[in-house]
Amino acid sequence: MTPADIVYTALGLGALAAAVVPRLVRRRPLSTPMVFLAAGAVVALLPLPLPQVDPVQDRVWVEHIAEVCVIVSLMGAGLALNRPFGLRAWAGPWRLIGITLPLTVAATAALAWALLGWPIAAALLVGALLAPTDPVLAAEVRVGEPTADKDDEDEVRFTLTAEAGLNDGLAFPFVLAATTLAAAQGVWSQADWGRWFAVDVVAKVAIGVTVGLALGRLLGWMFFRAGASALRLSDHMEGFVALAATFLSYGIAELAHGYGFLAVFVTACAIRAAERDHGYHRVLHEFTDQIERLLTAALLFLLGGYLVTSGFAELTWQAVLLALLLIVFVRPALGWIAQWGFVTGPRERIVTAAFGLRGIGSLFYLAYALGHNGFDGLASQLWALTGVTVALSVLLHGASATPIIQRLDRLRDARPTDGPL
Repeated sequence: MTPADIVYTALGLGALAAAVVPRLVRRRPLSTPMVFLAAGAVVALLPLPLPQVDPVQDRVWVEHIAEVCVIVSLMGAGLALNRPFGLRAWAGPWRLIGITLPLTVAATAALAWALLGWPIAAALLVGALLAPTDPVLAAEVRVGEPTADKDDEDEVRFTLTAEAGLNDGLAFPFVLAATTLAAAQGVWSQADWGRWFAVDVVAKVAIGVTVGLALGRLLGWMFFRAGASALRLSDHMEGFVALAATFLSYGIAELAHGYGFLAVFVTACAIRAAERDHGYHRVLHEFTDQIERLLTAALLFLLGGYLVTSGFAELTWQAVLLALLLIVFVRPALGWIAQWGFVTGPRERIVTAAFGLRGIGSLFYLAYALGHNGFDGLASQLWALTGVTVALSVLLHGASATPIIQRLDRLRDARPTDGPL
């Protein structure tokens, strides 16, 4: 028996579990990410000759696996959303993006500076990588597979799914600010801030949106309206085309020095808008969902193993307190503030504010940032803090998502059909 034999066996079991576990935990106060996180921790403690995961040493491949997982999930999220794009129709996500996201970055950075005593650049990085929402880790709080039913998207699921699709790209400017600030030893002039805003915020966001819209409309025409049958791919119902759209939009946006995450989500939304009721969207979404489940299961399995073998040893009580404050106080409070005056009822506002999951995007951002700067030798502590924050989010949100969302659905169904949310 060799380690390779064990790895192949583990991969087979993991892929099989990724198909079976979601059906076993459905409608229960559990989630698939919880199961794989716990399984990774248990297996790592067994006396088996398995390779140990060290995200500090193995940063490059961790970065790219997380990167692929994020962009595939963004494609799936955009394809699932049926609501036409607009300022009023998307008011919920805009509030969370424009208010909650920057305030969460600032509040988390302040906590990291005060509790951990880290330099301002490292504190800002903590705020940037732990601010984005990632509902992919709790299927109950995101929009499901594409349907033609306009009532399928309740405001909570729509807002959280759209927020996650947008803020995975819009958190990037803060990550870049942290890496640049670290390289400048924490000193930035007014001109430096102006350059950051003009280039990393305005220009790169504009490029990402432009690439996403242009490519999404082109692919939408090609999929559904092209004269040649070979180009009109909706006639052939091949799901792997979703990967082509994902990698193409991401690659073009990155080559153009824009935000690829944002481009992928916008591309998916534009493809959905090209022919909203076509069954091909469901085929594309199902394919991305399968790839996403496999990658997410693998990453969380490795995360659980990393935490019990070396991650917990790097933790301090201050870091655990920061993670808990972010999950149970900072995000819920700032999410609630952003929804003042919004059309939804108080229950919906509470759930939307509370379910700001931290997930795979945080792992990618950290790996990316550490590839550009060492942050004063804090890599091990940063990984431990990020890992335990994601783990706590998986456990707390995963256990509460199903019963809370089920109750919210029952209360919504019991209301008069013409009443407010």
